[in-house]
Amino acid sequence: MSSETLYLVSFILVAAGATFLTRVLPFVFLGQHSSHPLVQHLGRYLPAGIMALLVVIFLLRSGHWETPLLGLDALAPAFLVVLLHLWKRNALLSMVAGTASYMLIQQLLV
Repeated sequence: MSSETLYLVSFILVAAGATFLTRVLPFVFLGQHSSHPLVQHLGRYLPAGIMALLVVIFLLRSGHWETPLLGLDALAPAFLVVLLHLWKRNALLSMVAGTASYMLIQQLLV
């Protein structure tokens, strides 16, 4: 095995190990504290807060607010996601439809 191949394999192994550890450590340290009120509060409200923050960032960064569309290229897919989720209650369907509609708008209209 050449030194370059050995370097690449070792790099991949270290990156995979670091990724695995960052995924496992919260479960190891917080496993015995799952009934703690703070952990339950975070588990209840943090996912919705993160999703709301991601939506705000998406709308601010993705929309073309200075063009005649006035951000409709970002608002229309967001509206579609909300409507689909309220109608079907299927998160995967909502995300796929929102992503597809956003990409179509970006490719065809903007």
